[in-house]
Amino acid sequence: MLRYLPVRRIHARQILDSRGNPTVEVEVTVGEGVVGVNGYTARAMVPSGASTGKFEAVELRDGDKEKYLGLGVERAVANVNTKLSEAVLGENALNQSLIDHLLIQADGTDNKGSVGANATLGVSMAVARAAAMALRIPLYQYLGGCRTLKLPVPMMNILNGGKHADNTVDLQEFMIVPAGADNFPDAVRICAEVYQHLKIILKENNLSTAVGDEGGFAPDVKDTRDVLELMARAVQKAGYIPGSDIYFAVDAAASELYDEARGVYYFPGESRMKGEEVYRDSGEMIDYFESIIEDYPVISIEDGLEEDDWEGWKLMTDRLGKRVQLVGDDLFVTNIKRLSCGIRLGAANAILTKVNQIGTLSEAIDAVTMAQHAGYKAVISHRSGETEDPFIADLAVALNAGQIKTGAPCRSDRNAKYNQLLRIHENLGELAVYENPFTGFL
Repeated sequence: MLRYLPVRRIHARQILDSRGNPTVEVEVTVGEGVVGVNGYTARAMVPSGASTGKFEAVELRDGDKEKYLGLGVERAVANVNTKLSEAVLGENALNQSLIDHLLIQADGTDNKGSVGANATLGVSMAVARAAAMALRIPLYQYLGGCRTLKLPVPMMNILNGGKHADNTVDLQEFMIVPAGADNFPDAVRICAEVYQHLKIILKENNLSTAVGDEGGFAPDVKDTRDVLELMARAVQKAGYIPGSDIYFAVDAAASELYDEARGVYYFPGESRMKGEEVYRDSGEMIDYFESIIEDYPVISIEDGLEEDDWEGWKLMTDRLGKRVQLVGDDLFVTNIKRLSCGIRLGAANAILTKVNQIGTLSEAIDAVTMAQHAGYKAVISHRSGETEDPFIADLAVALNAGQIKTGAPCRSDRNAKYNQLLRIHENLGELAVYENPFTGFL
């Protein structure tokens, strides 16, 4: 067994994400001897969000308008190749906590604002993958140990709105959750069938079948209820039962709707479709969600209120938290300081975990661990700007999270994660576990 596996080489480059914007890719070589002879080299690609919380770690961009409209990441790449390399070279790749501590120390800020969370995360993930390769074990097993057997239930985005699509749908994501499936391959098949039937229904109604950033369809629809009706029809047309085989989940991304000056939430798409201005205050938002869960099999609501409304989140949790999963994304931003505050207040009952919100693998794992110890659910999530890197698929299994959000069964950047989970299921064989995470709410 290797006890010391030195980091021998670190190299970063600028690549493109699923939206055609630059992002960071990092290559790490570990192992004794001359680089390239006895070493193991792994790559990691960093995702990027469009709908971002203001408390997220800093994604460092160049700001040079003459290149990639200012979205270049050459400064982050340079930071990997200089400051972060100097901090980590020669250290033991098998000690992920130390590696991540050194990355945080090299940055020296609370929000990774010096070198960039996109720089630190690329190194953090690549080191972990290289270490797993050197030990010749799957990444999920390296990160989670020998008892990592649970496949996550997918929260599959089939209709996009908000910042993820150019349409009239105000809430950001509408997802199907095949919690009633027998196993992960069946879950993927069921979701793909519903997705294809939704496409047929949209065509029959002369609605657009173009897709948004995460692969979900992006038609102009009057309001949330019309979206949920379309989804229910698609589930039934595919031969399944809403509320038994398949549940629904919604990401409201309420911070994007919040008008801070007025202290209310503005629904621009609904306003346009109805021909009148539609605003809702915090209490009305909770009423709005309550009416939806009464009429449709919605089992999970993410970011139902904006990221600073702790009082509103507590009220929403008191009213709805025993009936549905209430997921904090912008509220918690994968940060244990904000999560611990939410746990103390009783705000939300689940955390969305995005590794690039915090900037290192260890910090993301800490957030999931804290949530699980407090009885909160955990959902591992992609970003709207993704890559073909399936890292989060292994992470979801490693942490026994039980849920994953990684988009529609459409676009290779999304399917890369589902395909990796299918491989993991095959690798685990009859030991693979697939469980309904919502039994406490049903």
